[in-house]
Amino acid sequence: MRKRIYKILAFASILGLSLQAGESDGKLNLAGADSESEKAALGQPASTATMYIWADKYVYQPGEQLTLRWTVRPNQDLYPYTIVLYRQNNQTGVKTYLPGNSQEVTDIYGNTASQGFRVSRLPEVAKGVLVGDGGLVSPTPVTIPDEPGMHTFVVQLRDYTGGRVIRSAYFKIGVVTEFVNLSGNIESDLTLVNTKAYRLSGAVFVRNNAVLTIEPGTFIFGQPGSQPPSVLVVTRNGRIVANGTRSRPIVMTSSQPFGQRQRGDWGGLILLGRAPINVAAGAASQTNQDGEFYVEGLPASEDTVYGGGPSPDPNHNCGSLRYVRVEYAGSIFAPNNEANSFTWAGCGKATVAEYLQAIYGLDDSFEWFGGTSDAKYLVGAFGADDYIDWQLGYTGRIQFGVFYQSPDSRGNRGIEGDNSEYNQSATPLSKPVLYNLTFIGSGQAGVDEANSPGIYLRRGSGGEINNALVTNFFSAGVFIDGSSTQSQIDNGNIKMDGVLLWNNGLGASAPNTLEGQVDVNMLTFAQGSRGNGRNFVVADPMLRRPFDYSDPDFRPMALSPVFRAGWVQPPDDGFFDQTAAWIGAFGSVDWTEEWTNFLQDSDIRQ
Repeated sequence: MRKRIYKILAFASILGLSLQAGESDGKLNLAGADSESEKAALGQPASTATMYIWADKYVYQPGEQLTLRWTVRPNQDLYPYTIVLYRQNNQTGVKTYLPGNSQEVTDIYGNTASQGFRVSRLPEVAKGVLVGDGGLVSPTPVTIPDEPGMHTFVVQLRDYTGGRVIRSAYFKIGVVTEFVNLSGNIESDLTLVNTKAYRLSGAVFVRNNAVLTIEPGTFIFGQPGSQPPSVLVVTRNGRIVANGTRSRPIVMTSSQPFGQRQRGDWGGLILLGRAPINVAAGAASQTNQDGEFYVEGLPASEDTVYGGGPSPDPNHNCGSLRYVRVEYAGSIFAPNNEANSFTWAGCGKATVAEYLQAIYGLDDSFEWFGGTSDAKYLVGAFGADDYIDWQLGYTGRIQFGVFYQSPDSRGNRGIEGDNSEYNQSATPLSKPVLYNLTFIGSGQAGVDEANSPGIYLRRGSGGEINNALVTNFFSAGVFIDGSSTQSQIDNGNIKMDGVLLWNNGLGASAPNTLEGQVDVNMLTFAQGSRGNGRNFVVADPMLRRPFDYSDPDFRPMALSPVFRAGWVQPPDDGFFDQTAAWIGAFGSVDWTEEWTNFLQDSDIRQ
């Protein structure tokens, strides 16, 4: 009888009753002999809820006031949770729990473990105030402490004991002592610190063998309207060391207020090197010698040239980028001439690129102009053009990337791969090797390009694409365009092994068959009877919440075909993670957690 009563109480809590652990008088008591069985009854899987939090802005000075808001959609999640809110100083690790500003863990109602956490079902909230006037947790705003550096506000959904974290929502802010203007050329070593915020004005070039170091947790704000537009360029004679961390990413973003930011508010981040490219002298009437060119988006000058000329260095080091976000970039420098969010032009193997996010870019999210540089853990969201773009002899390696089109019909291709628009047979041939990528389209026609497939190779490009997931594109899932590119199938320079396709070709109401998901000219390749096409599969990838735009979860469900046996194993070459023998960017671990930002301005605009 006692067990039956407990189970009734547990079920009642799932229906929304507020319960307290460790108390009697008819409330749930888990301290007795039956506690283990009751824990099993209240076992909680990963939450299906949508939840995100945000403040008024990114950067504050000590003494300023901060209001914290949240949106929650339970999505039929009826489990009871202990809800916890804290601010963490990411320099010291110290956590301050709200509402009581205590170092001891409390729930959002101020209860400690010894008092008994209050357990409740998730509310339905749209742009609600957590901390601030009328706030659920505190009726007054947070006063920013005199603790310079990056801080994180975290809302956790914990199990009924308050011990196990089921899921978390994060928002990063900077506490700074001052704002510093950054303009002109950087010609000697310079370090940007996270106790200050930086306003980037005009084109800033790192040159003269200078090294620009950016501390973890630093905010840099591009200034809209500057002439020329604000952009950070690391020349062939400079280097960048921007090594953020998961808890302290480096954020390069728009200076406009939340709700008013636009794609193209500033230029972006450009790295130039001396690795091989396939441009010959006289191409587009710009270069003076073979193997050199001027970077797209900027006027031709000694500071914008890249490539190693007749003596390239395939190992050239453009610098290191880890845990870096570039937001609202892509300024237009001239008609049809925008900067990308991230650009590597002629960068070599010593260049490091890991855990990078491009969000709301006006042009491409990640573009390589030749070179040999590698990249891992890339996130592209809400871009207006392509997500991965290569040309001019790019031969690097890429593993783990998720790319996510905007619902506002801005967005082009998941991959746009070229050899060269100047000479489609130029060498070295563009032939990168890619593994474990997820491309999610908006399902709508792009504003700027009608033919917008998930994977699109053209202009003679080669390439090896393995364990890729492509879903929800307006155009075909995979398209190999033009005779010069089709010929790369037959000479072995295009290889695809492991491509999961679902719900592409929406503009033509294409069926979910192989014939409906790929361009007709490459059907025999996809079927495995021509060239190196293997393991093309049409199946629902069963992703968790791919279309919760401000709080997506791209991981597959347990029974997803992503995990089936038989996908290709990445090579053991010192770069690729061989354990990732699944389709797409994710297995069970969400490597985007905490350091990324998916917030749509429309979802946080007041």
